[in-house]
Amino acid sequence: MTLSFAVVVFSVVAQSLTTRLLLGRLGSSSGTPSHDVNQYDQSDMRPGTNEEYTAIRESIAERAAFSSAYVTMNALAAVIASYGLLQDSSAVVIGAMIVALLLDPLMGIALALVDANNSLLRKALLTEIGGVAIVFAISIIIGRIHQDIPIGRAIISRTAPNIMDLVIALAGGAAGAYTAISPRVSTSLVGVAIATALVPPLCTSGLLFARGETHLALGAFLLFFANLVAIQISSSFVFWLHGYHEITGVMRLNRRVLLLHHGPSVALLIALVVILGLNFKQSMAARRFEIDVRNVLTREIASHPGSFLADLRIDQKEGKTLVTAVVRTPFSFGPGEVASMQRKLPANALPVELHIRSVITKEASPTGWLHELPSALPQVEAGPPGD
Repeated sequence: MTLSFAVVVFSVVAQSLTTRLLLGRLGSSSGTPSHDVNQYDQSDMRPGTNEEYTAIRESIAERAAFSSAYVTMNALAAVIASYGLLQDSSAVVIGAMIVALLLDPLMGIALALVDANNSLLRKALLTEIGGVAIVFAISIIIGRIHQDIPIGRAIISRTAPNIMDLVIALAGGAAGAYTAISPRVSTSLVGVAIATALVPPLCTSGLLFARGETHLALGAFLLFFANLVAIQISSSFVFWLHGYHEITGVMRLNRRVLLLHHGPSVALLIALVVILGLNFKQSMAARRFEIDVRNVLTREIASHPGSFLADLRIDQKEGKTLVTAVVRTPFSFGPGEVASMQRKLPANALPVELHIRSVITKEASPTGWLHELPSALPQVEAGPPGD
């Protein structure tokens, strides 16, 4: 996970520097400085779409600005998401997704990269960074205040991203971009906000950093970053398909330079596909191993009358896979029986060691005790006093 995070950080820096360099080259290669949309001749626009395109561009640029409303809504979203995660409440976390405004400047970044609009890119990027910093800082503060609250499933589920999370973010980003340029589907904005989840994994990372759980925190931050990149790339693709690169006259520029301009984003996406694909493969292998182990132990334990598997935990410790089974049983399992079961467990990358924790239970019916060992001594009823 540390290597994955290092790749992410390096890719962010590389993308930022490359984008800045290429924007400058765009201005020099075309004989004009880096531009805004208003610098282009309106005759380049498609007939009958001038007003619509202009209104949409202005709307996206306006929502990408750093404002008091942007700060307030993201701060409230951070509070809602953090406490929803601590309460393990999916409904509260969904509410935070709707309140957050981190998606707005991301749409500005996506459009700016398609248009090679240096001004919009700088503004939207700073707004996005500011919003992320606000959400992350608030979640750390809340995490420090409530370190005594146990970590629930809502937090743990966001610490191991895989390729499916990236696919969801790609689809959500495309939907967000289509909503931004299609007023007729603006009513689906709530669904888009839920699909393009940015605040919950970011708050998860802050809460875990506050507790010193660095490994888990990096996993949650990787999920946030993967969502961020996927949304930007799919949004830029949608803007490109709808002709925004033609509106600003970018098609007249050097196509090779434009390809290099979008190269960092594509390279970053490929890196995330590899990292999250490996995570998915590892998680599926671990899940299959757990299912196979559970099936073997359930079958073996069922051969002992009155015994059943109550709980199963699999950990990686000291260079081996430790399988701990909690068994409710009328008698203890001895080392010989544990060794016999261990030999029947499936192989794993590391040596497998089985521990069985016997929880002694007694079961009775109206006619007597059940599941007694054959060697058990018969109970002697007490005689009348004085015998």
